[in-house]
Amino acid sequence: MPLYEYKCNECNETFEVLQRFNDEPLETCIHCKGKVEKLISASSFQLKGSGWYVTDYKNKKRTNSELNSGSNKNATIK
Repeated sequence: MPLYEYKCNECNETFEVLQRFNDEPLETCIHCKGKVEKLISASSFQLKGSGWYVTDYKNKKRTNSELNSGSNKNATIK
C-alpha cells in the first residue's frame, strides 16, 4: 500500500498515512481535526546499476559469434 503525506492547515503538523489507491483522501487532521492537504513527496524508487536492458543482465554475456549469427537481427551493436 502507498504511503501518503498530509499537512494540517490548523496545527501545521505533517503526518503519513498508509492508504489504498482507491481510498478517499483524508480531509481532517488526526491530531486536531483541522483541514488537511495532501502533499506531493519525493519518491524513494531509484533505478541504479546495470540490469535494466536485455543486453545488461548478469551472466548473460554474448560472444561475437552469437551476435553475428543473426539470432537477434534487431539488436544494435555498439
